[in-house]
Amino acid sequence: MSQTRGRYDFCIGLVLAMSSSIFIGGSFILKKKGLLRLARKGSMRAGQGGHAYLKEWLWWAGLLSMGAGEVANFAAYAFAPATLVTPLGALSVLVSAILSSFFLNEKLNLHGKIGCLLSILGSTVMVIHAPQEEEVETLNEMSHKLGDPGFVVFATLVVIVSLILIFVVGPRHGQTNILVYITICSVIGALSVSCVKGLGITIKEFFAGKPVLKHPLFWILLLSLIVCVSTQINYLNRALDIFNTSIVTPIYYVIFTTSVLTCSAILFKEWQHMAADDIIGTFSGFLTIIVGIFLLHAFKDVNFTLANLPLSLRKDDRAANGTLLSTYDCFNHDEESSACLGEIQSTESLSARRNGSLSAF
Repeated sequence: MSQTRGRYDFCIGLVLAMSSSIFIGGSFILKKKGLLRLARKGSMRAGQGGHAYLKEWLWWAGLLSMGAGEVANFAAYAFAPATLVTPLGALSVLVSAILSSFFLNEKLNLHGKIGCLLSILGSTVMVIHAPQEEEVETLNEMSHKLGDPGFVVFATLVVIVSLILIFVVGPRHGQTNILVYITICSVIGALSVSCVKGLGITIKEFFAGKPVLKHPLFWILLLSLIVCVSTQINYLNRALDIFNTSIVTPIYYVIFTTSVLTCSAILFKEWQHMAADDIIGTFSGFLTIIVGIFLLHAFKDVNFTLANLPLSLRKDDRAANGTLLSTYDCFNHDEESSACLGEIQSTESLSARRNGSLSAF
């Protein structure tokens, strides 16, 4: 009976985790559609500090979709293990990338797809090898954890870095560097997750009949969560308004996941019990994430797909060997004549540029 019950809970957790990814991935698309509609109307854009999106129903639909996804994700932890639920959060990246290609006409080249895959794999490896957090059952225990010097230093650094990014770096580079606004969302998100954990303990104690509403930590956590979530929403909207959704979503997922894992390790002292293979797995996952981010960010403007890979290889091979297709060979195949002429012109231009000739221009 217990085995059947465990399988049933596992299936419920799996469905909730996958539903969470669908809702969260779709929320990025809805928000972006709402921001684009406002831009066409001439309203002040979110990237310029405007808040006209609060009057756009598509944006609110995206916010509700994200809220539903977060609730489903929170509920999934009650039924399935964290090693299943947390990696499945990466599916929201795939959902957002696929939907953006259909509804936003945004293209993700081959480098971006590989980078997206590497980011997901690296984050999954980090989560799999991350140690289990310590059990915290009461608000008093949570208060003791939050007062630990290590976490106080971490939280202070997060606040200082966020303020520098918001008031110094953001106004100068926020419109051109995709990492500025996303980093603000991600590091603040690490603190918001800690607040959610504390409020979850509060809810459990409340239903157990304990007077948690009189505990000052409850109100501190609630106020902190409101501030953190408001900041996240504001700067995530700016990032979505300025940059490509297919790029914003994976980078946000990677940096946010890394920030949350770091915060949890410091808050719950998980790293003290890590085995050697877990340490190696964590570093390997982190390096994989770095490579994925590089591919996503460095080659996002390169128009390169898997379909034109063989043609590119053939052109480079012909140029390297100094051989060109003859016009006679091209016109002997009428169906391919246009393609051949294009190849001849491209190859001639390439050869001319390599020989230092200006006639090709």
